Amino acid sequence: MNTPGHLAAGQWRSPRNKTDQYKKLSFWTDLAQLLDKANFHAMFIADTLGPYDVYKGPANVVPALSSGAQFPVNDPLYLVPAMAAATKNLVFGITASLTYEKPYALARRLSTVDHLSDGRLAWNIVTSYLDSAARNHGLKEQIPHDERYAIAQEYMEVLYKLWEGSFRDGAVLADREKGVYIASDAVRKINHKGKYFEVPGPHFCEPSPQRTPFLFQVSLPNSWVLEGQTDSEKAGVSEAGNNFGGKHGEAIFIGGQTPEGVKTTVDNIRKVATDEGRNPNHIKIILGMTVIVAKTDDEAQEKREECLKYADPEGVLALFGGWTGIDLSPFPDDEDFRLSDSPRVQSIVRRWADTVPGTDNLPWTKRRVVEYLSVGGSQTKSIGSATTVADELERWLDITGIDGFNLAHITNPGSFEDIIEFLIPELQRRGRFRTEVEKEGATAREAYIGSTRLPEDHPGSKYKWRAGEAIPKYHLGDEAVGEEGREI
Repeated sequence: MNTPGHLAAGQWRSPRNKTDQYKKLSFWTDLAQLLDKANFHAMFIADTLGPYDVYKGPANVVPALSSGAQFPVNDPLYLVPAMAAATKNLVFGITASLTYEKPYALARRLSTVDHLSDGRLAWNIVTSYLDSAARNHGLKEQIPHDERYAIAQEYMEVLYKLWEGSFRDGAVLADREKGVYIASDAVRKINHKGKYFEVPGPHFCEPSPQRTPFLFQVSLPNSWVLEGQTDSEKAGVSEAGNNFGGKHGEAIFIGGQTPEGVKTTVDNIRKVATDEGRNPNHIKIILGMTVIVAKTDDEAQEKREECLKYADPEGVLALFGGWTGIDLSPFPDDEDFRLSDSPRVQSIVRRWADTVPGTDNLPWTKRRVVEYLSVGGSQTKSIGSATTVADELERWLDITGIDGFNLAHITNPGSFEDIIEFLIPELQRRGRFRTEVEKEGATAREAYIGSTRLPEDHPGSKYKWRAGEAIPKYHLGDEAVGEEGREI
């Protein structure tokens, strides 16, 4: 995240850390080059559109300020062109919410960056869930969960029409001798009229290398229970979110504390994809994990203890409040939340108590919650030597059916350098991580699934305007099209 403190509140002041330099392009280009040279597939940058202001609230940002706990946060999209210019193969997964920005404008921004990155852009599709974001975008409260996803479904339809169906394949000629940049019959309006959006088009950018950026999506960690969720969501399953991800996502980030639980999530995502008529293998499923690795197990544990010295409890509780909508400030410090009178707090903590290794029969007080979340948030953790961590990663891969890991940093520099020095050579020795890229300069979609354009089984493909077609097929039979649809 483009902020001093992402999942480790307070770590910005660690002597090893330089995340307070997040405002400098050199901070990001140095990191991108480090990951690119180590053959990482992608750098994923999260984002949020409002502060975490629930703890000691309402609408109180003060607990997040000292620790830099996702406050302040700069827009991540503007980092990509510079990082792309400094690297050869690294993909850049950027979070951008579709809740408060009109699709016509977002389509233009993402196409621009897909051009400037030579197609190495992935877009993490999110709907915004924070009340603070809603208030600052002119609403009194957040849009209800299922309606957000209903809006998102139509939003994606508009984007596919703009990206895939506004310019015919081969429309851009750039013929200097004939003086024709774009063929006169190869651009048309999309004339979208729906419940939430009316967008005539056409797209204002010529087709970028991927047209539709590679599509990431994050599945909400099962342990979170948010205000206003349905019973199924409180059980860790968001039907609307799962259906959206299975329909649109090409790489989906998930969380979970046990391989068995994660396998259930993976199987469900692939089932939804199959039900949508997609090849389930066209979706890459990536598990979030925090890794602390060193030469020996003891040294790795020492690194964890060193990180805990800089943890900021107020910042951690601010993050918890933002993630869950629960303010823990009224609760006593020594209360065991497993026995709490608050069903929502008890539900979250009991899941942790049942699944977090090493916590059997231990009380989950406010202090334990802070300790658990302060180093890497709610993600599962693997701490130890290269052999220990590699064994654990292999266990997750073999049981769950995931395709890879999204490794969070605690300190930067620090975390990724340790992974590169200790863990990657061990994974390469076991044949679990690549020693070179498959194709130099591949687009994001090529790097992940071997295709530059959306696969034919993806729902966005039905909006493609193919070479040789007078009009795109999605416009056939549209009585409102005719000559009006052809006018520019």
